[in-house]
Amino acid sequence: MEIQLWREILNPYELAVKEVMTKFNHLIKEHQDRGLYCPIEQVEGRVKTISSILDKCQKKKIDLEDIEEKIYDLAGIRIICQFVEDIDKVVEIIRGRKDMEIKQERDYIREMKSSGYRSYHIILYYTVDTLDGPKRLQMEVQIRTMAMNFWATVEHSLQYKYKRNIPDHIKERLLGAADAIITLDNEMSTVRSEIMDAQISFRIQANIVADILNNIQNLYRVANKREILKIQDEFYRIYAMNDIDQLERFDRQLDLIAEGYRAQSLPTEE
Repeated sequence: MEIQLWREILNPYELAVKEVMTKFNHLIKEHQDRGLYCPIEQVEGRVKTISSILDKCQKKKIDLEDIEEKIYDLAGIRIICQFVEDIDKVVEIIRGRKDMEIKQERDYIREMKSSGYRSYHIILYYTVDTLDGPKRLQMEVQIRTMAMNFWATVEHSLQYKYKRNIPDHIKERLLGAADAIITLDNEMSTVRSEIMDAQISFRIQANIVADILNNIQNLYRVANKREILKIQDEFYRIYAMNDIDQLERFDRQLDLIAEGYRAQSLPTEE
């Protein structure tokens, strides 16, 4: 196949990966802006390389003309979660989306592969708008915890090194590591609520501080320097107390001060 034809085939998949990553990252931002815990920690994406496609065609005996139909992971998205419980929440989010149509689901978490691999796979249809019009294509989404992702990344590297013929003694080590990953995920689940509360509190405080600093910056344009310095000193004093309630009260007071200056700057009607 000519290089130009490869580009024509893979370009829509590159667009799909960019769009889907943007949508999931925006979902993370929406949760953060509202001071909510997001089940998605990180989003990664890739389009299969030509060499990987050729290897898969050779292994699976797939004709190059059939790759878009028979290779469902030309485009791949990986969603990393903090906790096992978050994975089901992400699956529900995807099931509820109108722009993604699920073709198949594979649960390798409840039914772990013999190698020790654990992850939740969704094959879906996604439509992109191209120069030639809408194109409906397949995409694979993998959802796993950070611990599962660490194991899978190491195992993938070993598969590549040993050309998918990993020695038995290393397989045994990998299985032992997989059991340790299960234990780690289970242990982290026992303190999930405490970790979530801490992260939400941190995000709320970060949003309040950002709002306060934005107000102070705007006040530099309209208030005198002495008043600004007093406000800054008060902010530093309250921030050092590490009390979100106090920060919220200061933020509301600062909003009123800023609103007063904005009202003064409005032209008066004659």
